[in-house]
Amino acid sequence: MTPMRVTDPHDWGALLRLIRAEFASMEGRINPPSSTRQLTEADLASKARGGEVWVLGAPPRACVVLTVQSDVLYIGKLAVDRAFRGQGLDHVLINVALKVAQKRKLPYLELETRVELVENQAIFRAMGFTEVRRSAHPGFDLPTSITFRRPVN
Repeated sequence: MTPMRVTDPHDWGALLRLIRAEFASMEGRINPPSSTRQLTEADLASKARGGEVWVLGAPPRACVVLTVQSDVLYIGKLAVDRAFRGQGLDHVLINVALKVAQKRKLPYLELETRVELVENQAIFRAMGFTEVRRSAHPGFDLPTSITFRRPVN
């Protein structure tokens, strides 16, 4: 599958369904709940205007949202359809992020995952990301999220 940057107009509903379906496995495992509960089609369109949204396949089988945050390219809502896992689609999208960061002369990719999602942590470490900090959502005393970074070069 070839990565495609999507912009308005787009079938944001199909993309939202993919994200919600693939983040659903977090329900009951993470606290606080995932922000995907509040995510809307309008939010995705806004993210495409303020950053970049990339998909693989039509209908989308994998996606990522890329946003510049100070000196990093932030990777958000990375999702791969369960039926297409193990095919390296996550690596394809991380490579897209690397190219975007290089083009924008940003030194790092950055992403977050929840403390409870040890399988995601292992995947990100295997892709060259290292833990740089832990943080707590508002109202929590203990860390709930882990931030990972990867150098672009």
